[in-house]
Amino acid sequence: MPPQQRQSPALPVLPYRKPTRGRDYWVLDDVMPNIDEIRARCLAKEHWDEGYPHKPEAWPGIRAMPALEADELAALEALVARTVGVDRVWALSEAEGGTFNHNCVQVVGEGECEPRPHTDSRSLCRYAAVLYLNPGVPKQAGTSFYRQSLPGGRLGGNMVVAPHNNLVDALGTRYVPADSFTEDLSVPHRYNRLLLYTANMMHTATGYWGSTLEDKRMTAVFFWMA
Repeated sequence: MPPQQRQSPALPVLPYRKPTRGRDYWVLDDVMPNIDEIRARCLAKEHWDEGYPHKPEAWPGIRAMPALEADELAALEALVARTVGVDRVWALSEAEGGTFNHNCVQVVGEGECEPRPHTDSRSLCRYAAVLYLNPGVPKQAGTSFYRQSLPGGRLGGNMVVAPHNNLVDALGTRYVPADSFTEDLSVPHRYNRLLLYTANMMHTATGYWGSTLEDKRMTAVFFWMA
């Protein structure tokens, strides 16, 4: 008999929920009245933690905290709470096992990373958001929502639900074939735009841009419970 090619086991099929603006994601423009001041403050930071490809980390580029000062963050959180229709949103503390890169500025240049579809942990946040902090980045360096691409051209889901906390849990592996996902919806980059979304929906940066601190894709990221 001819040799048989070893095939990877089929991945679980996730549930699908069509990304719908006003239900699953919200696009809020011109959210920070002092956005130029915030950007200048981020550019002036002297200490940055390095990620991939500079260091063997799972996250790309460089990052530093905090992105927003306490009063700026409070105003943004009040806006987010009103937008999603809850009394308040909050980030888990370190004592509660919370995420460590909430209210974090991240800078990633072209060629430093490719799109990496993922979900954020359901145990750490219900909503996530990205605030775009560079006026010179093109629209195609925004954020995209993805879904599964299955054998035979079929499409799968995009949501991680209980009992799983993140995409690795739901799929049972961290390593999947390169063609396992396909873009479902893209939201363009725009300076001072806040893209807010349900954190258990598959998403990724659409692309990266720039080669210097001043022109790379700069964003602030947030993770909230509600």
